[in-house]
Amino acid sequence: MTTLAASHRGTMILVALAAATVVAVGMGMISSILVPVLLTLVLTICAHPVRVALERWGFPHGLATGSVVLVVFLFLAGFVVALVIAFTQFVGMLPQYAGQLADLGSKIGEWLGKLGIGQDQIQALLKGIDPNSIVDFATGLFGGLFNVTTSLIVVLTMLILMAADAMYVPTILRQLLGTHQELVVSLAAYASNVRRYMVVTTMLGIVQGALNTVALVIMGVPAAVLWGLLAFLCSFIPNVGYFLAIIPPIVFGFFVGGWPTVIGVIITYAVINGVVQSIIQPKVVGNAVALSQSLTFLSVLFWAVVFGPMGAILAIPLTLLARAILVDSDPDARKWRPAIGDIAEARRLIMQDDAAAKAVRRARRRAREAGASLEAQPSEDRASTG
Repeated sequence: MTTLAASHRGTMILVALAAATVVAVGMGMISSILVPVLLTLVLTICAHPVRVALERWGFPHGLATGSVVLVVFLFLAGFVVALVIAFTQFVGMLPQYAGQLADLGSKIGEWLGKLGIGQDQIQALLKGIDPNSIVDFATGLFGGLFNVTTSLIVVLTMLILMAADAMYVPTILRQLLGTHQELVVSLAAYASNVRRYMVVTTMLGIVQGALNTVALVIMGVPAAVLWGLLAFLCSFIPNVGYFLAIIPPIVFGFFVGGWPTVIGVIITYAVINGVVQSIIQPKVVGNAVALSQSLTFLSVLFWAVVFGPMGAILAIPLTLLARAILVDSDPDARKWRPAIGDIAEARRLIMQDDAAAKAVRRARRRAREAGASLEAQPSEDRASTG
């Protein structure tokens, strides 16, 4: 019977993994549609309290919804314009460093040759340091962002429709509360958590990018605005975003200022990003994310494979949505929350275990003390006691 149950459980796990693979491949095939929709969903969730506040202040529903849509659209449009200008400047100044890139490539090739790496592998690597290859790589890196942000018509349309439909969401959730209470609670918690995470990360990312840009300008690093925008985008990518953001300014800082500039860039990024992402952000966001570091890193890799660069940026909101639907809304599956990173729940279980362990230790200590006192009695007293 046990073998049959284990076999059934193994079959269910394999079927679930196969279904997840099919769903992931399918989402990747229609990523051009899903990515703008998911981005709009996150933006609508973040902007919803503003619309509610405007309506509470007496603004008509249409005017409140239109105001929020306009603000979000202007933010996206301004970001696209800044990104295009910075990227154009980067492409224009890149040929100036062609010789230095070639020298850097030759030095890397010599170092790799000393390590015993074959010439074919070295040549394949050195092709990536060519200015044209760097432009192609940067275009591919920002291509996913351009595909979304340049499709502002689709985003704007979805934003208007979702913002208009959002006014009916509370009524729908109240109707579902009686029959699907766990689902309603999990979706409400998801909206609150993802709103807190995205708003805080956006504000801190703007500060972080601005400070990095100012520091790079002072140090004379080329394309400082582009690297500041890159730092802003990478602030949404946990674990690996910092390393993606710091590599370009290190390389071009070395070209213009040598090792002193490189050390200055490293120290500046370490201080700014360390304070923002390691001290300020966790305190403000709190337990809104509640994902383990391993799962967070895995989610970045997974969504980046499925949706490209925008998948890495939206990795946390998408993972929280999957958790809300698959785990939080199912009472039987909620026992897995501590395993996937719910610190508060894990701490509560640990405290329960500690309390139980302390109770057991107290009981054992009293038993030992009782046994010791019984052994200390004279033999006639023990006999009379017996």
